[in-house]
Amino acid sequence: MKKFGKVILALVLTAGVGFTGYIVGLNRDLNATNKSEDQAHIEDMHMLKSLLDKNFLFDYDEKDLYEGSLKGMFANLGDPYTQYYSKDEFSKLMETLDGRYKGIGVLVQASKEGFIKVVQVFDGSPASEAGLKEGDYIIKVEGKEYSADQMEEAVAIMKGEEDTNVKITVRRMEEDGKNFKDIDMEVARRDVKVDTIDESLMEIRDKKIGYIHIKSFDDVTGEDFEASYKKLKDAGMEGLVLDLRNNPGGSLDVCLDIADKFLDKGVIVTTEDKKGEVITEESDEDKDDIPMTVLVNENSASASEILSGALKDRDRAKIIGKKTFGKGIVQKLFPLDDGSGAKITISEYHTPSGAKINKVGVEPDIEVENTEEGLEISKKNFSKDDQFKKALQVLLDQMGE
Repeated sequence: MKKFGKVILALVLTAGVGFTGYIVGLNRDLNATNKSEDQAHIEDMHMLKSLLDKNFLFDYDEKDLYEGSLKGMFANLGDPYTQYYSKDEFSKLMETLDGRYKGIGVLVQASKEGFIKVVQVFDGSPASEAGLKEGDYIIKVEGKEYSADQMEEAVAIMKGEEDTNVKITVRRMEEDGKNFKDIDMEVARRDVKVDTIDESLMEIRDKKIGYIHIKSFDDVTGEDFEASYKKLKDAGMEGLVLDLRNNPGGSLDVCLDIADKFLDKGVIVTTEDKKGEVITEESDEDKDDIPMTVLVNENSASASEILSGALKDRDRAKIIGKKTFGKGIVQKLFPLDDGSGAKITISEYHTPSGAKINKVGVEPDIEVENTEEGLEISKKNFSKDDQFKKALQVLLDQMGE
């Protein structure tokens, strides 16, 4: 299968990271297609800068002014995934791609309600020790309020030097399921390895059923998945429940490799850019034909939607759970000469049937609502997990039970 380098498909930040992007080089040479118009804009910027220098009462940092103008330019595009990063922000963005970073140990998502939502809390992380829970909303960092469209700025602050602390305020649903309460926390920053795979083997009705939860598609996930899969196969696994719930996405190469493992020759995903150019990613002829079902929910996004969409469209596995998030666009990373960079939406992707994902999502074959007790998926509390129980039932039926 063809490799396209570092391509990321993700929705969230692993206090932490998430986006969809190629990485390419770029310099600051502004070769305009309409030089007279661009020159006028540049002259206006110089004039405004001169007005500030002559009239503004207070001192200011020219670098901050410059970076702020670039951030504003990108923000006015109206696409939350297209952003400018300062040198420090871009460095922090890149460090998470290998599955390690210094931070508090959560995955957060820009929720549709406009908040920064915690979708995963890593076991043994400072966030877990401080009491953060899946479903919490982070509303303040170091006393400043942040909304979903400021998520990357909030995450950049939560990450930082090891053995330092960060103050956050979380908004949590109370037990009555109707009211929220705000909780102030002080959370340590540490070197965090993102644990992207969770696996187990269970014996049910004389069948050995494997369970693999892919929490995100980081660089380390490919090898970790293969190790977990081999371990389960060596232990006699006869069927697999593949869990993509709360998975925001990640590396396209990793996603394609896992899809290729379970699919014979055919389309996995297609992408189309603004010029109408279509790129098709395909699986080869070899496949592992183990019986399987796939779990998704409203927090399954981007690369998770590519994988579940391909397995559904190719009739390889039944998809169980809730309709996915609906992030079906691709970003490209542009590192700049001074260490800063930009992330720009460049194309949209579709499932093998041609179905659109962006703002639509992948519909499960069988829709199942989970109970409140089953929401903390990483805890593997299968007895309270209605979605898992349905996926298991469908798998056993498929296996002839």
